[in-house]
Amino acid sequence: STRCASCRAELIAAEAELIALQSRTEPVVYLAKLARGMTGQRRVALTTYVLRHWFEQVVQAANLRLANMSSGRYELIRVDEGSSKIERTGLTLQIVDRHTGEQRSTRSLSGGESFYTALALALGLADVVKAEAGGVDLDTLFIDEGFGTLDADTLEQVMSVIDDLRDRGRVVGIVSHVSELKDRIAEHIEVRRLPDGSSTLKVVA
Repeated sequence: STRCASCRAELIAAEAELIALQSRTEPVVYLAKLARGMTGQRRVALTTYVLRHWFEQVVQAANLRLANMSSGRYELIRVDEGSSKIERTGLTLQIVDRHTGEQRSTRSLSGGESFYTALALALGLADVVKAEAGGVDLDTLFIDEGFGTLDADTLEQVMSVIDDLRDRGRVVGIVSHVSELKDRIAEHIEVRRLPDGSSTLKVVA
């Protein structure tokens, strides 16, 4: 009986200590859950929240380029609503079509539109890095294909943006089979396949 009473007293003391410990650590546990996106209204992890902030900067910078390439038709917006958890993190893009006034998925863009939208995002990222990373300049850009998906007018608009980059001191390399680019770009390297399967290079400057 004495032993049972002693065990009961120890249990009561342990329960009291646990309650006190939970009371002291509750704010810390709550903050940890907030940081990990396990509680709160949005349930967004701290790392995702920070990424979303910088992503917003990239989107804003990209829209400056996209407006020129699309003749003012398209604008990218970041959304944090959707059917899946990934879509609700705020790292999903939709496109606003100024011709129709509709907001729709970027999947609805044509091949050419997807190409220059992706190019605008890449340029926006370079702009943000330069502005925010101690002035680090991403002054060399290589674009591998995609120009064949553009019609003549859109190709002209995209090339005018690229020409502007070159005028500002950036080096832009283009890999393409589009013949019109050979006349547009003065300095280029032509690669031709020979009958025996090898290839030859011709530098035009």
